[in-house]
Amino acid sequence: MSHISAIGTANPPHRFSQSQIADFMTRAMQLSYEDGRRLRAIFNASGISYRHSVLEDYGRSGEFTFYSNTDDFEPFPSTSKRLHFFKQNALNLSYSAVQNMLAQRPGFDVKSITHLIVVCCTGMYAPGLDVDLVKKLSLSTNVQRTGVNFMGCYAAFNALKVADAFCKADAKAKVLVVCTELCSLHFQKVATEDNLLANALFADGSAAVLVEGETTASPRLLLENFCNELAIEGEGDMAWAIGDLGFEMKLSTYVPDIIKSGIARLTAALLKNISSDISAIRFFAIHPGGRKILESIEDALGIDKEKNAPAYRVLKNYGNMSSPTVLFVLKDIFDGLTPEHNGQPILSFAFGPGLTLESMVLRIETE
Repeated sequence: MSHISAIGTANPPHRFSQSQIADFMTRAMQLSYEDGRRLRAIFNASGISYRHSVLEDYGRSGEFTFYSNTDDFEPFPSTSKRLHFFKQNALNLSYSAVQNMLAQRPGFDVKSITHLIVVCCTGMYAPGLDVDLVKKLSLSTNVQRTGVNFMGCYAAFNALKVADAFCKADAKAKVLVVCTELCSLHFQKVATEDNLLANALFADGSAAVLVEGETTASPRLLLENFCNELAIEGEGDMAWAIGDLGFEMKLSTYVPDIIKSGIARLTAALLKNISSDISAIRFFAIHPGGRKILESIEDALGIDKEKNAPAYRVLKNYGNMSSPTVLFVLKDIFDGLTPEHNGQPILSFAFGPGLTLESMVLRIETE
């Protein structure tokens, strides 16, 4: 068996309202009056109030520290410059998330961590963030390291599957999973539909999770079952590529409909594995890829917004941070658990390029 025994989160210090970011992007993208109205309409409909970034420029009207101080923002930051900023900022943000996680486990010895899994799709270098975390946290130098890279918003599920396998192979395994994304480094100024949508949603954040084969921590979450589905028809509707001027997102308006068409089938298969049905599920940890995605899932599963409240709270206060986002939602639930919730299931979903739909059931244990 394997259990999540602690969850920590962290965000960069720069916090901006959607209106601040809209002001910046309207100028940076050099939008016409009509396109500016379209951008603000997308922002207003996003369900997001605030987002965080490692860059302070999104709240400025000049004297930029990352973008060029020219009328047309040229030269626009290269991929090399963006990845340099990633390397400068990812470690400290990841460390903050781990420290937030460790605060839930007073006295836990980090030297006992046997495995480190680092998840990221917004930056890379080698030796990488995993090695930097080993040094920063003073982990054992023989800790087993695994990278889950470039999989997007659902990647935390793959990391948890790997952690689950480690713990099932060795009951004494203690696995640290760290998901860190600096999405705001990859702002694109060309006013395509994809860019307008992506610029309205994505933000920076990190989440750390401790998965243990044996633990007396309470509460804890038993990793009970996983199930995934690949909606091939949506392959071209969500994609992530490395360009000369940062990483480029393809995100079509059809994504909520594709997810809606596949989510009921995925849920049925998952719940069949645990001999349960949707009416027995009280807690949902759904990746808030966007407000329309959340609404599509509610329609498909027949659940109300109240059951989906943790996802809406995360979306409102943080936006879509890619891979750590669903862990922010799970932490929202985890922090409110009491002994009366013992034995209850949590149903969780996330989505990403492919179009990939991931799901899992976790069982609450408080005894």
